[in-house]
Amino acid sequence: MKVISKIMVLALVCISFSCNRNRIVSSIEKEDLFTLDYGSFEDQVNLFNFFRAGDINTSLYMRDGFFYIVNGESKKVMEMNSYGDLITLYYNEAHNPSPSFATGEQSASSTREAKIHPFNEISSIAVDSEKKLYIVDRLSPERQEIDQKTKQTLSQIILCFDEKKNFIHYIGQQGPGGTPFPFIKKIYTTEKNELVVLCNTSMGAVVYWYSADGFLLYTIPVENSNIPNPFSEEYPLSYFYLDNIVPDLKDRVLYLKADYYTSYVDESSHVQSGIEYLTTLVHPFDVEKNSFDFPTTIPPYSDQVAEGFSKENYEIPYDFLGVTESGWFFFMVSTDEGFSIQMVQSDGQRILKRRIGLNREENLYYTFNLSREGIISALLVQKDCVQIAWWRIDSLIQAVIKN
Repeated sequence: MKVISKIMVLALVCISFSCNRNRIVSSIEKEDLFTLDYGSFEDQVNLFNFFRAGDINTSLYMRDGFFYIVNGESKKVMEMNSYGDLITLYYNEAHNPSPSFATGEQSASSTREAKIHPFNEISSIAVDSEKKLYIVDRLSPERQEIDQKTKQTLSQIILCFDEKKNFIHYIGQQGPGGTPFPFIKKIYTTEKNELVVLCNTSMGAVVYWYSADGFLLYTIPVENSNIPNPFSEEYPLSYFYLDNIVPDLKDRVLYLKADYYTSYVDESSHVQSGIEYLTTLVHPFDVEKNSFDFPTTIPPYSDQVAEGFSKENYEIPYDFLGVTESGWFFFMVSTDEGFSIQMVQSDGQRILKRRIGLNREENLYYTFNLSREGIISALLVQKDCVQIAWWRIDSLIQAVIKN
C-alpha cells in the first residue's frame, strides 16, 4: 500500500472540521414488519442455545425488500418477504424437521421451496443482484487446515447457491474449491456482483476480492504500518484503532475507518496518565492503483454528563455501519434512548444525524443490517418472539439528493 502525504491529510482534516455542521437531530420512526415464533418449524427461529457461552450466530440481511435470516443455532437460512411469508428454506435435515410444503402433494403446487444442505456452523450471508447467495460456513475439525506461516486455523468457507437456489460450489482463498479462510468478519457483494470477503488474522485484516464467477482478483493485506497516521509528528504517542473496512459498491475501493488517539505522560512522574481521542478518518484505498486517496473526517458523537452542578462534554467515535450505492457513509453509536445515526457523504460536504429508538429492556439481543439504498433493518430478539423491523432512512437521503 502507498501512503499519501501527511501534510495533505492534515490540511484536509482542518478543512473538514471547519465545515458548518447541522446539529438539528430528529428521530426516525421504527416500522414493525413481522414477527417469528420460537421453535423448530420452517417459519420459526430456534434460539434455545441463546444463554450458552459463545457468539450468537443468528443474523439478518435485507435486499430488494426480501429478508434473509441466518439462524445458525438451527443450521438453516430463511428467505422471507416483508410480510413474513416464507419463500425459501435452506436447511440441514439432520437438525430440522422436513417442512410441510416439501413433502407429499403440496410440494408440486407450493410457491415455497426447500433446499437441503449439510450446514455445519453458518454465520453471515450476502446476496447479489441475480439472487445468488453466499453463506459463510465453518468446516468440521477434520477438514480444517493450519497456516504454516502464521500458525492460525483456517476453518471457514463460503457456500455459493445460484439464482435457481441450487448449491454450486464453495469458495476458498484462491476461489472455487480453494484453501479455507481464517475468521471471516463480513462478506459483501458489489454492483458488478463481485464478492468481497473481510477476514481477521493474527497479523491484521485481509480482504479478498473476487469476480462474479468467484475467481480471485485481488488479495489486500491491511497492516497497521501501512495505514496513514497524520498525527504521528505532532503527537509522537498517537496511535489508531482500525474499526472497520467496507468496500465501495460501485468501484474497487475499500474504506478504512480509523479512530485516532494519543497518550499523554505526566511530566513529574513520567507515567502515562490518560488517553485523549483526536479524531476519526475514513481512508479510501484504491485497490487497482494500490494507493490511498484523501480521507474524510468523521465528527464524533458528543454528549453532556451532569455531575452535581457542573456539566462535562465528552466525545466518542461512531461505529462504521456501511456505505450506500449513492456514496453515503453510515455510522452508529449506542445511546440511552437507542442509537444515534450519522450519515456522511463521502466527500464530507453533507452530514445528517438522526435518532432511532430501541428499548433495551424489551430486546435481549439485536443485530442490524444496512441496505444498499440506506434502509436500516433489525432483528430484535424479545421474550416471546423475534421481531423484524426497519427504519426508512433511504427516503431521507433521496430528499437530500433531490434538493
